[in-house]
Amino acid sequence: MSLFGFLAAGLIKFRGSHNSAVARRLEPDMCKVPKTKLLRLLPPTSNGPVVHQETHTDDSEILSCTVKALKDGHIVAVPTDTIYGLACLAQNTEAVKKIYGVKERNGQKPLAICVGEIQDIFQYCKVKVKEELLRDLLPGPVTLVFERSEELNTNLNPFTSLVGVRIPDHAFMRRLCQMCGEPLALTSANISSQTSTVEVHEFQELWSKLAVVVDGGPIGDETRQGSTVIDLSVLGKYRVIRPGCALSATLDMLEHKYGMSEDSGEE
Repeated sequence: MSLFGFLAAGLIKFRGSHNSAVARRLEPDMCKVPKTKLLRLLPPTSNGPVVHQETHTDDSEILSCTVKALKDGHIVAVPTDTIYGLACLAQNTEAVKKIYGVKERNGQKPLAICVGEIQDIFQYCKVKVKEELLRDLLPGPVTLVFERSEELNTNLNPFTSLVGVRIPDHAFMRRLCQMCGEPLALTSANISSQTSTVEVHEFQELWSKLAVVVDGGPIGDETRQGSTVIDLSVLGKYRVIRPGCALSATLDMLEHKYGMSEDSGEE
């Protein structure tokens, strides 16, 4: 999957009355002292390069801006391969607390982590499946749950020994994780229990609490389903935690290629 071309659409101060069409027309000089940065990704043309490329900023700028915000302990909104997400550095305890506050999320509900490469999973999780299985499912719209390793921030989901890990099939997200050099804590970009979002204007009420909003345009589909969440922490077994958008293909892979069976929870 080729990396999207990028355009910094301007630095804007959030105003709750703005709708999506207005936000997309804002220019950089409309706000000298921004509170939230809205940065827009532009999709490639059918031949790969982005049209009117001479008008775009270098694609490293939007990544660098987002990385800096994360390294400074802020929360950012990002597109994934399923729905829009909120992210912070998983190893930063204060940032993790912030993301719960932004979402108004129950503190006993865990956050997944997002990494850029398969080998990163082994650093932060105790993996009991073949690496081949990981490569069959990731990158993709699947969250795999394993026992956490000692390297993961103990203040991230301190109430459980497990952690879900994602590698979205989204070039921007993979590159962002790679540039950060550490896992991101990732959750959906909405108030807890509200509908998942597939366009940035749908969570506009959160913008003022975010350092950066990366607009990747409409993503996902009308089902608004997040990733399929599968617990693989028990050797040879799987447990479906959330059906999500890729359940059938995931179970087919686990059962028919790897001979795994569903964990009934019975001894």
